[in-house]
Amino acid sequence: MPITPAEPRPATARAAAVSLLLVLGALAYSAWLLEPLLGTGLSPVSSYVSELAARDQPFGALFRTTDLTAGLLLLAGAVCALLWLPRRRIAVVGWAGLALFGAATAVDSRLPLSCAPTADAACVARERAGLVPAAHTAHVVSSSVAMTGALVGMVALTFAARRYGHGVLPSLAAPFGLLLLLLELAATAWTLAAVAAFDAGHGTWALGVGQRLQVLLIALWLGLLARAVVRRG
Repeated sequence: MPITPAEPRPATARAAAVSLLLVLGALAYSAWLLEPLLGTGLSPVSSYVSELAARDQPFGALFRTTDLTAGLLLLAGAVCALLWLPRRRIAVVGWAGLALFGAATAVDSRLPLSCAPTADAACVARERAGLVPAAHTAHVVSSSVAMTGALVGMVALTFAARRYGHGVLPSLAAPFGLLLLLLELAATAWTLAAVAAFDAGHGTWALGVGQRLQVLLIALWLGLLARAVVRRG
């Protein structure tokens, strides 16, 4: 008799689905890596990543679309994880944080900047004079909420993996997961300091480098999380 392959267990299939959503979301969230190929005209050393999606930028529509896609995929992955994966209190907090991150990222893509303040003196002057659309302020709020959600998710899920052992998200329990988290916290501190310096008129302090490192580390951590979900099964 021919041997038919066994159907995947529901838990394994669900874990694979969550993992796929996380990977696709991380890839869409990393679309800014295309900027050297596209020739955006913005400096990766001094510009905000979100300036790539500003309404006056040549590839703004592309980056707004990838941000929306990333947010919806990550929101779906986090919600599915909450519904399908084993519930540990700390892990639930982490998945909820990632759900907030995804939702706020999607909202963020619908509230783009109208211009690029780090590259346009007239734009930053209008911004400081309060002459820009309300979306500028709303964008700052949604971006802050998104980053808060990402940090809550990273801290809680990494701690859950280490607290409950390799039976819960095994890859995150490894030293590499903790290293990514610590680097993310350092990159966030750098970015916040650079934003404060720019807002005070003291230059950018390599704001673009700090923020790009910040979002890159989130994407790498999401990839590690996806691997951990599959291994957990």
